[in-house]
Amino acid sequence: MRERRAPSMPKLALHPRTRAPLAEADPTSRQVPACWLVLLAAPVAASANGPVLILPGMADSLGIPTPTATWLVTVFAWALAVGTPLMAGLLRRSGLNSTLRLSTALIMTGTALIAVAPWLPLALAGRAAQAIGGAGLVIAAMSLAGSVRRMGLITAGFGTFGAAGPLIGSTLADLASWRMSLAVGTLALLAVPAIGRHAATRSPAPPSAQTASFDGRGAALLIATVTALVLVPRHPLPAVAGCTVTAALLAAHIRRHPVGFVPATLLRTRTFVLSALLACALATSYFALLFTVPRLLGDRTGWSAAAIGTGQLVALLAGSALSMALTAVSARMSRPRILAFLLTAAALAPCTALLTPWTPPLLLVATLAVFAASAGQATLAVWAAEAAPAAQRPTAIGLFNLCYQLGGAFGPALATLTTWGG
Repeated sequence: MRERRAPSMPKLALHPRTRAPLAEADPTSRQVPACWLVLLAAPVAASANGPVLILPGMADSLGIPTPTATWLVTVFAWALAVGTPLMAGLLRRSGLNSTLRLSTALIMTGTALIAVAPWLPLALAGRAAQAIGGAGLVIAAMSLAGSVRRMGLITAGFGTFGAAGPLIGSTLADLASWRMSLAVGTLALLAVPAIGRHAATRSPAPPSAQTASFDGRGAALLIATVTALVLVPRHPLPAVAGCTVTAALLAAHIRRHPVGFVPATLLRTRTFVLSALLACALATSYFALLFTVPRLLGDRTGWSAAAIGTGQLVALLAGSALSMALTAVSARMSRPRILAFLLTAAALAPCTALLTPWTPPLLLVATLAVFAASAGQATLAVWAAEAAPAAQRPTAIGLFNLCYQLGGAFGPALATLTTWGG
C-alpha cells in the first residue's frame, strides 16, 4: 500500500537576516496576488494627500479660512492613527471578513457624508469614517502579506499612491469638485471581493486567551492620549496638559493589565520603541514637507497648481522608487548602514527646504522626504515586528502603524503653523 504522508505544517515568513519569524502566516495567504493587497491598502494614501493642492478652494467652498480647512487633513490622519490598532483588534477577534465588511461600510458612509456636507463638521465626520475604514483595509492587507518582499510592495504602493494623491486631487477638483477628490479612497473597494473570496476559504481560529476579552479601558485611554498628541501643534498648553493626564492613566492601566490593549512587553522592547518613534519622526517630516513644498513653489514661481502637482508627483515617484530599491537590498545591508541612509535623507530634506534660494532643489526635498518615510516604514516595521514576541506581532504592527500615522497628523499641523501662520 502507498504510504500516506503527514500534512505539512504551515510555514512562517522569516526575516532574511536573522531567520526569525516575522508573523504567523496562513498558507492560504499566498493565494492572494500581491496586486490585490496593494490595491486594498494604497488608495488610502491618495485620499490622505488629495487635499494638498486644493486646500484654498476647499476653504472657499465651505466658507472658512484656509488654516481651518487643514482640519480635513488632520482629522483624517488622527482617525487613521487611532483606527489602526482598533481595526487590528477587530481583525484578531472577528476575522478578515468582518473587518472587510465594516471597513467598506465606513468608507462608503464617509464618502457619502462628504458628498453632501454643507459645513465643516459634517465633512470632518465623513473624513474620520473614511480614515477608520481605510485603516481596516491597510491592516487586512498587511496581515495577508506573509513575507518581507510582499510587505515592501504594499508600502511602496502606499508611497506611490501618496505621491500621486496631490495631482489626482487637483485634477479631480478641476474636472468635477473637491468633494470628488476626497473619494479616491473608494478605489480600494475594488479589491475587497477578491480578498473576501480568500477570507471565505480560511477556517476561523478561536481567539487566544490574550485576545478573547477586549480591553476597552486601555483602548479608550490610548485614543485619548493620541487625540491630545494630535492637538499639541495647534493648542500646545491644553493639549500637553491633557496628554500628560491621559498618558499617566494609560501607564497605570498598563501596569495593572500588562497583556491588555497596549502590552507592557512591547513598551519594554527597545527595538520596537525606537523603531516606532523613528517612524513617527520620519512621517512627521514627510507630511509637513508635502504641504510646505507646493506653497513654496507657488510663492517662488509662476507655476499653476497642475504644474506644481506634476513636478511634485515626479519627485515623489522618484523617492518611492528609491525606497523600493533600498527595501529590496536591505537584507544584504547592516542596520547601521540602513539607518545612516534614512537619517541622512531625513535631515537633508528640511534643511534644503529652509536654506535653498533656488526652485529645483525644492523638488529634491520631496524626493528625499518620501524616500526616508517610505523606506523607513517598510524596514522599521520589519524590525519592530521581529523584536516583538510571536503572540504580540499583530499588535506590534498595529501600534507601529499608529506611530507612523501620528506623523500624518503632526506634519500638516506643523505645515499650517509655518506656512500659513495659523
